[in-house]
Amino acid sequence: MAEAMELGSVSRGFRAMFSMLSPNESSFEKVEDVPPYVQQATPFFVGLMVVELVVGMLKTGASVVTISDGITSISAGMISRLPTLVMRGCELSAYMYVWDRFRLVELPWDSAWTWWFTFLGVDFCYYWVHRFAHEVSVLWAAHQVHHSSEYYNLTTALRQSLTQQFTSWIFYMPLALVAPPAIFAVHIQLNLLYQFWIHTELINDLGPLEWIFNTPKHHRVHHGRNLYCIDKNYGGILIIWDRLFDTFALESDKVIYGLVFPIRTFEILRVQLHYYFYLWRKSKYYKKINNKLSTFFKGPSWKPGKPRLGDHSNNPKVTGEEVPHDPSWPLHLQVYVVVHFLLVLAIYHDVFERKMMLSQLTILGMTGYILLTLTALGYIMDQRPTAAFLEMLRCVVMVTMLRFGYMKPLLPSLAVPTEAFVSLSLLFWGLQSVSQLLSIKKKTV
Repeated sequence: MAEAMELGSVSRGFRAMFSMLSPNESSFEKVEDVPPYVQQATPFFVGLMVVELVVGMLKTGASVVTISDGITSISAGMISRLPTLVMRGCELSAYMYVWDRFRLVELPWDSAWTWWFTFLGVDFCYYWVHRFAHEVSVLWAAHQVHHSSEYYNLTTALRQSLTQQFTSWIFYMPLALVAPPAIFAVHIQLNLLYQFWIHTELINDLGPLEWIFNTPKHHRVHHGRNLYCIDKNYGGILIIWDRLFDTFALESDKVIYGLVFPIRTFEILRVQLHYYFYLWRKSKYYKKINNKLSTFFKGPSWKPGKPRLGDHSNNPKVTGEEVPHDPSWPLHLQVYVVVHFLLVLAIYHDVFERKMMLSQLTILGMTGYILLTLTALGYIMDQRPTAAFLEMLRCVVMVTMLRFGYMKPLLPSLAVPTEAFVSLSLLFWGLQSVSQLLSIKKKTV
């Protein structure tokens, strides 16, 4: 019996990845009863990424993901979920507030009609969330994180924004007037999970499904910086909204991925926040208050005298020969970064598993350590001159955490090797820092 239940749970988890759960098995009366589908999907994320990696190697003879880009994408996904350690998601919290105070109709939670209505409603609202995120500069400042990779693979799906969730909730509020929060809580997760598998180049045409559903073929266009790709194919699960609102484009020329002006960095906080600083600098050029405001609330390409969405006359020409940013760096540093990334991933998972048992101060401290680690690893991948100093500082913090039990090894049997590895890491970066200081001193003498 237990084995049958476990198989059923695996089946539901896998089908949730493709939004293939039925109303009977995914309708709940209370929000507290809704499973954390996204959190439970971690094994499926990992499994599908491994499958893509193996199939990609067999099909093309090359890896579909690089260490630096893949770690940056997963790091962005980790950062995007950190706010949920201290609060419920903005979308669900705002939804429940509106539902409790302003609902017009109370659709029955156990009706299949309610389930399907909410499915369509969430996907329709997501279309507008996504479209406005491309057409309003301050919203694009958050969403551009997802487009910043110059690769297109399943890790790209995890490259999410820390700040987008603080504004996206607005677009779902009309639905809160009629649809129960528990059903919304199901579909907001299923809609997100569906969009994972479409981030791949290994799946081509899916025949008649292409007319109705968002597919890898359609979503590749959305991630392109080719002129024909820009601001197209916003759909989440369904592509019918793009067909209805004239934002649909078929894949034709080879798609070149990434931002129109690539940022060429793996430093995670810069990936997350650089566009906000760009908008601030841009607004300071203008003297008129309406131009300053337009910088933030019109399209990313807008300039005075241009239409609301601007134009693409200043975009770099896409030739199809562009090569993604992939600077060479020593193999020993690649191994080092991967190992330390796995260690912080284990800490990240442990914090989420035990968040109800941890104090707020501990959670804030662990969150700070996670951010410090992901930043320091980004500095190493970027090969910045200050990487040695930052990594030495992080290793000091890591040794302290090990001593006081805040950090656990991947396996209990690895406790001693982990402590030895961390100590050696501290020694290595300490020597690197001293060497750099001596070099600077010699230059100033």
